[in-house]
Amino acid sequence: MTIKKTLVLLSIIVLSGCAALTRQTLDEQFGKADPARFDTPRAPVRGLSYRADVQPILERRCVVCHACYDAPCQLKLTAWEGIARGLSKDLVYDGGRLDEAPPSRLFTDAQKASDWRARGFSPVLNERDQTPAANLAASVMYRALRLKESHPLPETAILPKSFDFSLDRVQQCPRIEEFDHFEDKNPWWGMPFGLPGLDSAEMSTLSRWLEQGAPFEGLPPLPASVEKQIADWEAFLNGDSLKQRLVSRYIFEHLFLAHLHFDSDPEHHYFRLIRSRTPPGQPVDLVVSRRPYDDPGVERVYYRLERERETIVDKTHMPYALGQKRMARWRELFLKPDYRVDGLPSYAPDVASNPFVAFAALPTNARYQFMLDEAEFTIMGFIKGPVCRGQVALNVINDRFWVFFLANGNSPQEAEAFLSREARLLELPTAEGSDAGIVGPWRKYAKREAEYLQAKSDALTRYAVTRRPPDLQWIWNGDGRNPNAGLTVFRHFDSASVVKGLVGEPPKTAWVIGYPLLERIHYLLVAGFDVYGNVGHQLLSRLYMDFMRMEGEFNFLAFLPLDQRKAVRDYWYRGADEDVKNHVYGTLAHFEVDSGIKFRTREPVQEFYALLQKHLAPALERRYDLAQVSDAALRSDLAALAGVRGPSLSWLPEVVVLRVDDPPRTPRHFTLLRNTGHSNVSSLLREGRELLPAENTLTVVQGFIGAYPNAIYRVPRSEIRTLAKAIGELSSEDDYRALADRHAVRRTDPAFWEYSDEIQSAHLKQAPISAGLLDYNRFENR
Repeated sequence: MTIKKTLVLLSIIVLSGCAALTRQTLDEQFGKADPARFDTPRAPVRGLSYRADVQPILERRCVVCHACYDAPCQLKLTAWEGIARGLSKDLVYDGGRLDEAPPSRLFTDAQKASDWRARGFSPVLNERDQTPAANLAASVMYRALRLKESHPLPETAILPKSFDFSLDRVQQCPRIEEFDHFEDKNPWWGMPFGLPGLDSAEMSTLSRWLEQGAPFEGLPPLPASVEKQIADWEAFLNGDSLKQRLVSRYIFEHLFLAHLHFDSDPEHHYFRLIRSRTPPGQPVDLVVSRRPYDDPGVERVYYRLERERETIVDKTHMPYALGQKRMARWRELFLKPDYRVDGLPSYAPDVASNPFVAFAALPTNARYQFMLDEAEFTIMGFIKGPVCRGQVALNVINDRFWVFFLANGNSPQEAEAFLSREARLLELPTAEGSDAGIVGPWRKYAKREAEYLQAKSDALTRYAVTRRPPDLQWIWNGDGRNPNAGLTVFRHFDSASVVKGLVGEPPKTAWVIGYPLLERIHYLLVAGFDVYGNVGHQLLSRLYMDFMRMEGEFNFLAFLPLDQRKAVRDYWYRGADEDVKNHVYGTLAHFEVDSGIKFRTREPVQEFYALLQKHLAPALERRYDLAQVSDAALRSDLAALAGVRGPSLSWLPEVVVLRVDDPPRTPRHFTLLRNTGHSNVSSLLREGRELLPAENTLTVVQGFIGAYPNAIYRVPRSEIRTLAKAIGELSSEDDYRALADRHAVRRTDPAFWEYSDEIQSAHLKQAPISAGLLDYNRFENR
């Protein structure tokens, strides 16, 4: 049956007297649903390929909103198996849940569509009789696409308030038997939601695919060279000695979120490091657990490389290269040194959640260097991991700050004796599990943190007095070649980014991170954080992260002149009560060793920044610097744009992709990043009271930073300074609307997808390994 005939039949069904597609009418017309219908995909027929024809459309038009935990209704369109899984009315992000929720991770917590049905997911594909008419009429996916086709966006620049784009909006998630009511109530809510619909060719292709029963040919086989490298790495990771098994457990607990790829593979196939009950050479039998350090329930686990089956999206993409040099490096760090491992640590929560206990047998300098080698990846864990979503989760950090690291072996914090002695104090609240209480545990961990900081201060004092005071030699310079030595973190209100390099002008604050702090950040917010945990677990993690931030800032302050530290602390924490300041910064009073740096000005922070930039210069990544723009006139105009300051920026979106048109040249792309001024970031729920609009700044970078663009601007090359002037004069929403009328590519723009495709392509071309598809869940309607 042709699509045209099918559509006629579908129209008759919908318009007939018994129109409502209730479960009963669906059963009568198309037979009862078979939950196992999509447990195994059917091969494509009549020349239609899922990978070649369907997947590119889904990626460009659907995955940009339906990926990861952010996917509305948990509908993940990043893989055929996600489409087969369907949707759920349950929320993943729920900061108020009293009890932990059952996890619902694709490819992890269930493997077949019928298993997902048993867990409450409803289908978006037809699971009834496989006829062309049924495959369209009984498909939520088709009905949602068809609804947009029959009800295009209203012809208005800004969509009415009935379009709710907030992250915490009420989820609809209609089942097929509820879709008639959904259509009647929300005729403008077809898919893609709040964006232009598919063009006729795209709609025809998806309709044919759905009509044929959503076939899928599976993934292509891996090249033999890649299979060989998988075998080599699995052999390396599954050595039989206790030493090798402990090292592999440590590596796994740090790389379980990574997209692993082989540096010699030009196609960049990606893999996940997982735990299996079966050894290499046998089919994977996945160990399913909430956390990577949970008890696997078997005597021995094997570490396997499992192929990544989902589309790569920027918001979760954390690439990590494997190759001969990497394997040699890990052998040098962990296997070559002469030390003994007499037994493997238990998986008891109080042991497994504390890396200073679980991995005490591994050399501390090896563990630290392992994390330093790819420090951007390490920090990216809490930037792109599941914890990092929403304003409350992120108001613990400033909008932009630089990150430096203590040199390996140049601090007593990395000494085995110190860490062994203080390991109990370094226990994290993640030991409480996913159903944690709040008040009692919080008091316990706050007290331990205070005791640890006192011990740390005493150790630093002894080291500084007997060996050398804090100076530039304490700071890791990347060994002159590793660009991970200097990082920049951006907060975009309810999302964040981290990149290599010291991007933008010197920030208000900076962190200096040593091994204990870096490891605790990872085990607090990455390995130990459970997005499905209850409010107690999530709140404890957020509150404890305050300590992590303050400790990183304290480490930075320790390099400043003794008589200047308190003044800088007070400036960073204007408006905060004394208890907040003193909880961590009170340790400054116990570290009374002056800096070993000879400061020459009364602006020690700015002077220290300049010294750090020079110290790290040979290793620093500079691809985002405007200084790298070869066109001097363009560079000058962009610098003028970056010079905008103050309250006018409050009207600007957090992340703007700027397309600069300069025909006949190819358009160039830049990112505008708004940095919101704060008096301090110590409050959990009162961020509005801490805003200082006069201290807002704007960072302009080459290329793309941020997985969630809030807006796209087009500007002719000749009008960059005009744009800068307009931004500098914003004082109302009407002012912003006038600016957007001139420059913004709004979500209602008929050419939206044309610009989107160009930007996505440019992003992937500029950074083919580190980039993924950008996400439009935070795209504004202004």
